[in-house]
Amino acid sequence: MNSIVVGLTGQTGAGKSTVSEFMKNLGCTVISADKIAREATQTGSECLKRLADCFGYDIINDDGSCNRKRLAQKAFSSRESTDLLNSITHPWILRRTAEYISQCKADGSDIIIFDAPQLFESGGEKMCELVVAVTAPTETRLSRIMKRDGISKDEALLRINAQFDESYYTSRVDYVIDGSQPLEQVQKKVTEIIAGIRKAGV
Repeated sequence: MNSIVVGLTGQTGAGKSTVSEFMKNLGCTVISADKIAREATQTGSECLKRLADCFGYDIINDDGSCNRKRLAQKAFSSRESTDLLNSITHPWILRRTAEYISQCKADGSDIIIFDAPQLFESGGEKMCELVVAVTAPTETRLSRIMKRDGISKDEALLRINAQFDESYYTSRVDYVIDGSQPLEQVQKKVTEIIAGIRKAGV
């Protein structure tokens, strides 16, 4: 079969990273937008300089690295700030993603997963033949974000409120996975989806 690019997206704290890991274990090649975003904000990068111009130079640590927590606090403080962050980082991330996808196809990967929280907001869905969204109730996501990132409830709510509601994702995708289900059920759903994609060749 030819290589198929599948977008993986969803709300923060819904369980997307877990789904991504299950897909990787099933032999899919995973490209992480978050990892590429870290490349974009490496010490001395042009992207980091632009972010500092917009959000303040206190987002850069004394050693020149990006203070991600401070950047997040500023960037997720409002929808406008989040949009500004995205306008700077998304074009860079998509260019790098296109390069990675080409390499994965050349290497013979059958299913390439583009794991991107901001898939639709960035226009990244245009690179994908299919899209999967992971969703979960707000209460579940809130507790997960607080535990995962070691932040307060108010800070976690800022991140949640900076994103669209569940219907924004479910109305645009081919598959929906409920990330609040027990891990065994999530894994079963992922296995069914990947098997179906491989069988259909689409």
